[in-house]
Amino acid sequence: MKITKSIHGPNQMRFTHAIVRPPGRNFAGALTTANLGAPDLVTAQRQHMAYCAALEKCGMKVTRLKADHQLPDATFVEDAAIVLRTDALLTRPGAPSRRDETAAMQPGLKPFFPVLNEILPPGTLDGGDVCEADGRFFIGISARTNLHGVRQLTQWLALRGYSALPVDIRQKPGLLHLKSGLAYLGDNRIVAVDTLAAETFLADYQLVRVPPGEEYAANCLRINDTVLVARGFPRFETAVRKLGYRVMTLEVSEFRKMDGGLSCLSLRW
Repeated sequence: MKITKSIHGPNQMRFTHAIVRPPGRNFAGALTTANLGAPDLVTAQRQHMAYCAALEKCGMKVTRLKADHQLPDATFVEDAAIVLRTDALLTRPGAPSRRDETAAMQPGLKPFFPVLNEILPPGTLDGGDVCEADGRFFIGISARTNLHGVRQLTQWLALRGYSALPVDIRQKPGLLHLKSGLAYLGDNRIVAVDTLAAETFLADYQLVRVPPGEEYAANCLRINDTVLVARGFPRFETAVRKLGYRVMTLEVSEFRKMDGGLSCLSLRW
């Protein structure tokens, strides 16, 4: 999850690797609160291929895992692990039906991270609740991530020289995960929806506010010199372009139906 510190900085950190998993034939059985109808699998597979191509265009080597036809949410690989440059931590998803996803992720992570730590019961943690901003981690306390999980992750990060701050979003409408409404762009800029914009932990950052009605676009993704943005949110896209970023828009309609977004579909380091 290392985010580049500056588009223009000569020593910027860059993403080089990603792990992805395409949706399986059981994708329509994934958990969702979106009420947007059932996903079309063929369209979802096509959108996923375009997503992988975008990562590669941004300079990343993409490891493609096989579709998992037993675990319908397994395409949302970000929730199953926290990945740093040299270490990885298996999470313990808050939804019981997703607990086996961490074991399914191990074969993909082991070639890069031979030693895998993990969140232990009674802790729960979804990767979608973890947002890094240049070595500082914001960890959402949500319906999926509990205080035990936050404490375990905070301790694991501290041993590796990172700081962490819990952010309680349980009373924030429309936020399944912290990164449903928050993203770090680098350059000390944070994207935030209105329900998070007044939080004191954001006082040290330049806020990029998400226009009302375009909240889904908050789950954008900075990959090296490019910001990936969900297609169909022109005001937010324009705001990001005006900041000087190169923007690539991607269609993720079928993943949105299943509570997923751009960051959910890959593990990046």
